[in-house]
Amino acid sequence: MTITLDARNLRLKEVQKLLKLTEELNDSFTSLLTLKNLTEFEHQELQFIRNVYHEYYSEDKISEGQIKFLFLAPLMKLAGFYQPSIKITLEENIADIYVKDEDTNIKGRMDILAVSKTQESIVTTPFLILVIESKNSSFNALEGLPQLLTYAYKSLDNQTSAWGVTTNGMDYQFVYMQQGNPSVYQLLPKLDITRSTSSIELLQVLKSICQL
Repeated sequence: MTITLDARNLRLKEVQKLLKLTEELNDSFTSLLTLKNLTEFEHQELQFIRNVYHEYYSEDKISEGQIKFLFLAPLMKLAGFYQPSIKITLEENIADIYVKDEDTNIKGRMDILAVSKTQESIVTTPFLILVIESKNSSFNALEGLPQLLTYAYKSLDNQTSAWGVTTNGMDYQFVYMQQGNPSVYQLLPKLDITRSTSSIELLQVLKSICQL
């Protein structure tokens, strides 16, 4: 009898076991991406986003919906994701992941997904650029990692690698996943939007991923 699991309820060890994933730590984004200097306008907009975060966080817990609207949306716009060649979807269901050895189906829903429409016109399956999993500010960003890995893993059916990020609004944990036997995901340094240098690197990383 096939067991059906919801990705939201899976722990990291369960995801690693079911999907046969291996974790590697990577201390440098520049080993994978080319990070370019920001413009003065981008610095100003980033400072505005930081100010908004401090204002909301000082008042109360920030909800998942607020995180998507107040921080992720402007960050993605600044990074260049809002262009005709990229399609942004929200609350997108993933195709079931069937784990034959365990006779298990995994279901799930991605918070935010960016795919290339240019590639979509050429091939049947669009190229996934970035998967984003968000949690409210009371959660550790790493708590979204099991879901994120599940969603990014599904994309490896059609591409050799994928980027993902899980966030609680303040912390941004990026993951780079590659096809393999077993598949490997690299855990990059956590970035903090409330700190100037870290937030600059956050926007640089998002811009570089967008341009891949």
